[in-house]
Amino acid sequence: MPRPGTEATTTTTTSGCEADCGVPAMKATLMMMSCRSRSRSGRAHWMLLLFCLLAFPSHGPRAVEAFPGGYGINYGRIANNIPSPDKVVQLLRASKIRNVKIYDSDHSVLDAFKGSGLNLVIAIPNELVKDFAANESRSIDWLNENVQPYLPQTRIVGITVGNEVLGGQDTSLAEPLVQAVKNVYNGLKKFHLQDKIELFTPHSEAVFATSYPPSACVFKEDVMVYMKPLLDFFQQIGSPFYVNAYPFLAYISDPEHIDINYALFKPNPGIVDPNTSLHYDNMFDAQIDAAYAALQAAGYRDMEVRVAETGWASSGDQTEAGASVENARTYNFNLRKRLFLRKGTPLKPKRPVKAYIFALFNENSKPGPSSERHYGLFNADGRIAYDIGYEGLLPSSAPSYFLSLRKIQAGGWIVHYSATVILSVFIFLALVT
Repeated sequence: MPRPGTEATTTTTTSGCEADCGVPAMKATLMMMSCRSRSRSGRAHWMLLLFCLLAFPSHGPRAVEAFPGGYGINYGRIANNIPSPDKVVQLLRASKIRNVKIYDSDHSVLDAFKGSGLNLVIAIPNELVKDFAANESRSIDWLNENVQPYLPQTRIVGITVGNEVLGGQDTSLAEPLVQAVKNVYNGLKKFHLQDKIELFTPHSEAVFATSYPPSACVFKEDVMVYMKPLLDFFQQIGSPFYVNAYPFLAYISDPEHIDINYALFKPNPGIVDPNTSLHYDNMFDAQIDAAYAALQAAGYRDMEVRVAETGWASSGDQTEAGASVENARTYNFNLRKRLFLRKGTPLKPKRPVKAYIFALFNENSKPGPSSERHYGLFNADGRIAYDIGYEGLLPSSAPSYFLSLRKIQAGGWIVHYSATVILSVFIFLALVT
């Protein structure tokens, strides 16, 4: 597995019909239209106000969201040649990537993110899990050192406790994990941050006994001993279930029987789950729904599944089938487009998928097979590794293969505001006739 690793309600002083309605401004505006004494010209006035409210929504103060939108990126730094954190912030802002996850709490990164407006998830690494479980005061000290001094200038919106602990090689971390999570949460409560900072721990696919078909997925029995109390606590505090989902790893494990088009979001026959009759045309959705099925089987039907890591290697060893620039470009472009559309999965169509992409850079110091050093969307110098619609810190000679998502986003803006104008005109005509 790659890397061990409020909305304010505005009121207004009102008179006449507004005072009788006694509701906030938006409701008052709508109810005005039903007041019989309002003249036709008055209706037109309020319809103009309604149009302005719909077409130009307020951007006032909002509560911190742990994962706005559906797209984020993992900013790994196991490399000796990547840009400095301040340059990385420039790159992220230029690329309009708002959600970023790191694997530690490095102060140079926290300093660089001050005032950037980017949402940052920081991490308590695996080697600290036992210490945090044994000493609640340790979590207080850690929060005092790595969180409290940086708020609110650095938007720390999440903390991960460990990475791929359950189902991992170091089984001695499994039992203390839940207590470490509880102690960190208690520390957040002491600082009144429990409603502003999301707490979670990412899991690998190794926690599942089976994942095919998706509906048959369940947790391994030996993992469930530790997973259940963890899920009980996350359900209590409202944390999602985060999974590291890699169609690339599934494909290289069995390239003879897995259709690479199915793994890459390309046109393919897909599969039909025999238990649910749901059709899957890509492996990414199937992996997410497999996690939902495991949670449901364990009794956690309402817990949201999010993806903490997913990506595709642009190069690898000879034994790593499918590791190529073309496949990495295809997977990450199609994934980005899929996340931008805010779609759900076949099992959860109304719950948009959220995912952190792995990774921002190719990391030349990572151990393991060659693929581990080639997951980056960007090269070490900040140039794009391949074109999926981003611009690097430096110009790139990489050919442009895809329609920029900026054009797609621009199209979405036009559709949104055209719909707003049309709706307002229909309401206006209905009232003045």
